[in-house]
Amino acid sequence: MRTKVAIIGAGPAGLLLGQLLHAYGIDNVILERQTPDYVLGRIRAGLLEEGTVALLDEVGAGARAHREGLVHHGIELAFGGARHRIDMTAATGKTVMIYGQTEVTLDLMNARTAAGLTTIYEAANVTPHDFGTDHPRVSYVKDGVGHDIACDFIAGCDGFHGVSRASVKPSAIETFERIYPFGWLGILSETPPVSNELIYNNHARGFALCTMRSMHRSRYYVQWSLDDHVDQWPDEKFWDELKRRLDREAVDNLVTGPSIEKSIAPLRSFVAEPMRFGRMLLAGDAAHIVPPTGAKGLNLAASDVHYLSQALREFYHEKSPAGLDAYSSKALARVWKAVRFSWWMTSMLHRFPDTEGFGARIQLAELDYLVSSKAASASLSENYVGLPY
Repeated sequence: MRTKVAIIGAGPAGLLLGQLLHAYGIDNVILERQTPDYVLGRIRAGLLEEGTVALLDEVGAGARAHREGLVHHGIELAFGGARHRIDMTAATGKTVMIYGQTEVTLDLMNARTAAGLTTIYEAANVTPHDFGTDHPRVSYVKDGVGHDIACDFIAGCDGFHGVSRASVKPSAIETFERIYPFGWLGILSETPPVSNELIYNNHARGFALCTMRSMHRSRYYVQWSLDDHVDQWPDEKFWDELKRRLDREAVDNLVTGPSIEKSIAPLRSFVAEPMRFGRMLLAGDAAHIVPPTGAKGLNLAASDVHYLSQALREFYHEKSPAGLDAYSSKALARVWKAVRFSWWMTSMLHRFPDTEGFGARIQLAELDYLVSSKAASASLSENYVGLPY
């Protein structure tokens, strides 16, 4: 098989890149080692920046998000037993949208199918080759038969554990990582959300987040030990712990119910530099991971894809490699700002092993300053709604 761009990974990053390239008349094939149902079964992020929604609109995959997504103009910070609202729209003129990553993935899948584009699912042993030359290729096995795809470029959109970054020589890549000493225990339930906007809770027992997927499906998280196992957390125990961390009004409004999904996720900050290796370019979680506190993971993947699709369009339409040469530095400049913001939000809201006494007072002083200063609130808002591309 021959194509211009071979995309490894059929998550949101790979699917969005494929649709943008198709819109620019650039042939592409996507390889995915899992089944479509498995990909759609991943419960992930649920908050979209305006820039991400605009990219979905550009490829004709945004209609359902506009119909079903929830537009939010602010968030609430809870500490000291009280809630304080940050009006992000007043500070920035922008909004965010609550719309699940699973729904984004489905919309992009449907758009790709409607366009008649090739996605090869259950592709085993996917391996990029010769990306240091002008003639890269990707090999894979399907139904026991080996195949090769010759291409001009390889886009590694296959996530943190994918083969793309792992195929780079260690001497050619530098990684930066911070592992946080806790995780998030999350629960999804068919219950109305406790509030119309997200509530971020700083509490002596640990962080808690009240969010949602729709007005009838809620998502809640509590900070907890990585040594715990999800089986140790029956629904009743989770709801009891959540209530201990919420303010009185939230407790009174909380509607509990059986969980439809439950998981414990570790938190880490991770960045790989550079994001280009000859004819292979990384995008999304293949290059960076952020803790979910700042709601940046999916949105960073979208901004990477924006830069990468524009660079490839420039290469094919204008015969210029300038965009590709600048891709890594341009993407990483925005990535590191989002990494900083996510780290800051995580540090301010969670209980660390040394967050007692002095550390706890610093957190409360930071939060109090944040909600009482227009400049500080505007800074949070500017980062939360998404920095410009």
